[in-house]
Amino acid sequence: MQAERQILNAALYARRQSAVARGVGQAHEIFIKNARNSEFWDVEGRRFIDFAGGIAVLNTGHLHPQVIEAVKAQLDLYTHTCFQVIAYEPYVEVCERLNAMAPGNFAKKSLLLTTGAEAVENAIKIARAHTKRPGVIAFTGGYHGRTNFTLGLTGKVAPYKLGFGPFPGEVFHAQFPIELHGVSVEDALHSVELIFKNDIEAERVAAFIVEPVQGEGGFYVAPPEFISGLKAMADKYGILLIADEVQTGAGRTGTWFACEQWPVAPDLITTAKSLAGGFPLSGVVGRADVIDAPAAGGLGGTYAGSPVACAAALAVMKAFEEEKLLQRSQAMGAFLVEKLKAIATKVPAIGDVRGLGAMVAIELFEDGDVNRPDAALVKKVVTEAARRGLILLSCGTYGNVIRILVPLTAPDTLLEEGLSILADSFTASV
Repeated sequence: MQAERQILNAALYARRQSAVARGVGQAHEIFIKNARNSEFWDVEGRRFIDFAGGIAVLNTGHLHPQVIEAVKAQLDLYTHTCFQVIAYEPYVEVCERLNAMAPGNFAKKSLLLTTGAEAVENAIKIARAHTKRPGVIAFTGGYHGRTNFTLGLTGKVAPYKLGFGPFPGEVFHAQFPIELHGVSVEDALHSVELIFKNDIEAERVAAFIVEPVQGEGGFYVAPPEFISGLKAMADKYGILLIADEVQTGAGRTGTWFACEQWPVAPDLITTAKSLAGGFPLSGVVGRADVIDAPAAGGLGGTYAGSPVACAAALAVMKAFEEEKLLQRSQAMGAFLVEKLKAIATKVPAIGDVRGLGAMVAIELFEDGDVNRPDAALVKKVVTEAARRGLILLSCGTYGNVIRILVPLTAPDTLLEEGLSILADSFTASV
């Protein structure tokens, strides 16, 4: 039976290698057959616990009943009109809900798109249209997408930017504050001032774009005092503040938007991933006067705000309310941090356990030395965990971070089982 299992996976992977572009990576050589909530089964019938969630897309789990019911109902009505040609109510309702949930004591509007990268690009377009300025300042370690422009914003070279330049001009990177690695809030804010002195005058900068918690960069949380300092600088120079919530949004951090936990409100917010429970949908929400800067026809897209995805998003929002998933995110995050810290007492390589809500990670170092990131051990643990039936993902500039993005609908028994596999995987790997 084991031999048949290996042949099945190997055969599919061989077909993949022959037919699919090399640049499309694959974290695990596994092919899924069916899934439910926070578990899935591969084509050979083997069960896996999903701590990856499709990279933060499945906050409501695989095949949430309300989401699937809403999608099936929408399929019987219409699947596409292009909102710019024939409009439909679900698009408007999603925007109304996003406007109501976004922080800030000002009038808000939204637009819907398809991918996170689209949301980021449109947020920058809007910022430039509103300010009449070209410059954008992003931060080291930030991840904002795979299109040419969003790669320019992304603050990590390998593997995303290798061989794809040149990237758009007037994009600059300041330091992101990470106390663990010796970059203070003061250092980070000073690095922005240095950009104003050395690269572009503040009066030509349209926006700052920052993740409330860096996703691909390593799950580092932006300190509140950093955000306050950045907003003060933005207000001083007439610069917009954009919160990139493609990964942090839709309840992952314990509030619908992570920036609800900021001391100040951003001007614009990008959202995607878990917004529609696995269906492609993204958006930009923020100040109405800013959003309305582009002329009619300047925003949109053929598939943007798909009616099927909008139906799914409304079902996701309903599930959050009925199942109290924001509270669940907070409780789950506390539970994960406590259990991971217990594992860390037995694994000297785990140098840090951190997170916001249920967006949690551990960072590994050789002999616990923060100057020696241990990407090799991360790879071994992730591989061993998959062999034992637990799906994990790595991240971080040096690939030495293991992140947890388990669906918020996962029961505690499954969390315990997954964490037990993680602990056993460390024992087998160190």
